Amino acid sequence: MKITISVRGLVEFILRSGDIDNRIHQVSADAMQEGSRIHRMIQKSMGPDYHPEVSLSYEKSYEGYDLLVEGRADGILDKYMDEPLTSVEAGQESFFEKEPYKPLIDEIKGTYRDLARMKEPVDVHLAQAKCYAAMYLIDRHYPEVDVRMTYCNMDTEEKRYFDQTFTYDEITTWFYDLLEMYRKWADYRCKWIEKRQESIKATQFPFPYREGQKDLAAAVYRTIVHGKKLFLEAPTGTGKTISTVFPTVKAMGQEKISRIFYLTAKTITRTVAEEAFDTLRSAQGLQMKTVTITAKDKICFIDELTRGCNPEACPYAKGHFDRINDAIYDLMTSSDKFDRDAIVEYAKKHQVCPFEMSLDMSLFADAIICDYNYVFDPFVYLRRFFGDSTKHDYAFLVDETHNLLDRGREMYSAVLRKESFLDLKRTIKEYHPRIAGHLDKCNKALLELKRQCDECKIYDSIEGFIQALNRLSSIMSQYLEDHSEGPCREEILLFYFDINRFLTIYELLDDHYVIYGEYAQDGSFLLRLACIDPSRNLATCMGRAVSTILFSATLLPIQYYKSLLGGTREDFEIYAKSIFDPKRLGLFIGTDVTSRYSARSPEMYLKIATYIDEVIRAKQGNYLIFFPSHQFLEEVYEVYEEQFYDPDTTELLVQNSFMTEEAREAFLGRFSSGNDMDLSEVIHMDLEVVEDKNVLGFCVMGGIFSEGIDLKYDSLIGVIVVGTGIPLVGNEREIIRGFFDKRDVDGFDYAYRYPGMNKVLQAAGRVIRTEDDTGVVALLDDRFIQGSYKALFPREWKGYRTVSTTSVKNELSQFWSGFEGK
Repeated sequence: MKITISVRGLVEFILRSGDIDNRIHQVSADAMQEGSRIHRMIQKSMGPDYHPEVSLSYEKSYEGYDLLVEGRADGILDKYMDEPLTSVEAGQESFFEKEPYKPLIDEIKGTYRDLARMKEPVDVHLAQAKCYAAMYLIDRHYPEVDVRMTYCNMDTEEKRYFDQTFTYDEITTWFYDLLEMYRKWADYRCKWIEKRQESIKATQFPFPYREGQKDLAAAVYRTIVHGKKLFLEAPTGTGKTISTVFPTVKAMGQEKISRIFYLTAKTITRTVAEEAFDTLRSAQGLQMKTVTITAKDKICFIDELTRGCNPEACPYAKGHFDRINDAIYDLMTSSDKFDRDAIVEYAKKHQVCPFEMSLDMSLFADAIICDYNYVFDPFVYLRRFFGDSTKHDYAFLVDETHNLLDRGREMYSAVLRKESFLDLKRTIKEYHPRIAGHLDKCNKALLELKRQCDECKIYDSIEGFIQALNRLSSIMSQYLEDHSEGPCREEILLFYFDINRFLTIYELLDDHYVIYGEYAQDGSFLLRLACIDPSRNLATCMGRAVSTILFSATLLPIQYYKSLLGGTREDFEIYAKSIFDPKRLGLFIGTDVTSRYSARSPEMYLKIATYIDEVIRAKQGNYLIFFPSHQFLEEVYEVYEEQFYDPDTTELLVQNSFMTEEAREAFLGRFSSGNDMDLSEVIHMDLEVVEDKNVLGFCVMGGIFSEGIDLKYDSLIGVIVVGTGIPLVGNEREIIRGFFDKRDVDGFDYAYRYPGMNKVLQAAGRVIRTEDDTGVVALLDDRFIQGSYKALFPREWKGYRTVSTTSVKNELSQFWSGFEGK
């Protein structure tokens, strides 16, 4: 067995110490393109005996495994590098009688700091250079080596050198001691992998296979073996989570992959993934370590108002790095499940930051359950796994893939507000006149762009603004590096993050982007870098893994998602067959109503409210009603409450614009049979708990209740969907439409129809969750009978019926009568 670690990973893990302190400015790893230029400039200036970007490695055998340490030195100055080893040794004897020849190992770091104020190199930087020096001497057997830390100011190109000389024994002894400090971690990892692999061999699918489920699992396995992507439309009931997790685990047992990333868009689907691994552990004896990464703001121990990631604001930040490795080892050797509860328990026990601990636990996990952004977001992705931008033997499982399109656009887009430059200028000009001056130059460049914009303006170039913004960024970065405290520092830091994001995204611009300006509701001018087609960026991220499995219950039309999410012709696609009897779902289309903006009126709201009443009168029970917007919901709700609501028989719940997790769980709890909890304190409604009441949930399509919830049996017997879900017409949607119209596809489909229909399918999917469920879906809009919409229906929807306000009750009653007594 071989255990591999990078030089950087080794020194940063073993030698870290001290506090977490966000007041100490770190240049963004993704803003280091300028740093790469600095590297090349220095490397080219060093003469013919200087060798840039030298790959080095050292391998040592221990009991049961080989430890491989590898990395790349920025530069090595050695005129004998290309000579055979014996020639080098002979050369030393012949030519260097007074002083032995020493090569120089150079580690280069770009910075905006004032180099005159640097007293010594950063410890972990020097440690990296010393590792390269030791590895080089072990291979070349020089008696001594010079180690140089080169710091270069990226603004002025001024350089500062820190040189040290080490003998062969000094540098190699230091390096071997470092490896010995890492050995207990490697020893444990080796024994764990052996145990894990043996358990995987014995692991079987934990349930009887449903129809088509075995073929689905086999397709996932084959996709991983062939190193492709799989786009999987898996209707509710196919068991898509276990059907993707199980074959991926088996692929790990065959050494096709070394780590699994289960990626989700919402917290609820993370829970489902945890349950799948729990099932394999409890039912099959699987030995697999999993970690769930919880968002920082949800797991932080410090109150939001006083929160700060520095030793003065947080006792867990103070001395965090002195204690974190003990905390990791304690949890790692005590449990296989590093979920939120476990992280919180051990973080409190060892007085460390729980969020940072969860990130560190990922290094010792076989499967990582986390949000999309930890793989795809260019500012948040896990650099410990993906920082070298090369392919690794990982597998990505992307759940609820339909969410990745909008999330991808969001992650790879950026916006700046003109007025924010003026606001910051006014705030800081007394303390930081130089920064204020550059803020003013940026504001003037934005003013020129604003003058060209009436309501919305697409720009071919914003180079003048970018040049001003780059100068502002470098000056702000220099100030932040040199000052851990100071007047208005927090405001400057937050603004620096915003402009740094904009500049980073600007470097990604290509023909998948549109640059445009528009006005916010308050009249302020916004400049946007909009990633309209995120396929190239997402494909680059997926290229870091051996294989990616993308799955959802609503991935129609599949070619639309495949083209925009980075798929190629060589990648696979599957439409899994639903196991449910289609006769148990009653699908009804209301043809005498619509949600078209032009047709909205009190009469239309009354018609829709009448539909709701007729559907419920056909069969008493629990229903979710989905609307295209909160405003539309409120209009119909008021009519329904006034005309039809009977508080003795029915309970009404309304999705608010913002709901806490507690309120969300309480809302869903009303749909559970026998629930008698008091919601008045949670959702601020006066409720009297009465058994056997109808429960009507008024919700918004695309919101928190339209996907990722699992209401089985009588908990939910019907869903009413009002409208086709198409987004409101606006600048962004019209730009998307125009973008794709120019590419010979239907821009309306891409900007409006497909995204809207996905919301409809998600909402409708809340009913019929098990083979024993029976339920109805009412689609209330005459557009659903148009061919362009019917073409997007899943094949299970073939047996729909059209209804009107006068016929819907009889049609539904007839449907329900077929299941009486069953």
